[in-house]
Amino acid sequence: MKRKTAEKLGLPIQGKYIASAVVGCPPRIMGVGPAVAIPAVCKKAGVEIKDIDIFELNEAFASQAVYSIEKCGLDINKVNPLGGAIAMGHPLGCTGARQIATILPELKRQGKKLGLTTMCIGTGMGMGCIIERE
Repeated sequence: MKRKTAEKLGLPIQGKYIASAVVGCPPRIMGVGPAVAIPAVCKKAGVEIKDIDIFELNEAFASQAVYSIEKCGLDINKVNPLGGAIAMGHPLGCTGARQIATILPELKRQGKKLGLTTMCIGTGMGMGCIIERE
């Protein structure tokens, strides 16, 4: 919701949207979207991958997550600190909302600032979003 609306309702501001990117990738290679989306959203936001404090990488399956981690050179200690979709479940249709609801409290708990959520999308797409904790 908009900041103004949250303030009017007396709700706490947990974070703010910085940037997002939707990318295309080879559709014959299922799940590689995050490996393409992570650099794209970082470039759009003007940050480096190393500047991200926590990655919430939705795993369609384990090998897909490993590929994205290795391809982007992610610090494994920053990826899915609460276990990700394999541990928590993958609610079809609301993955992005689940990721935001997971990463914002975790950024606060760890005293960190920048979070990046990412997911693959069938038929050759990926999406990434950067948020900042307030």
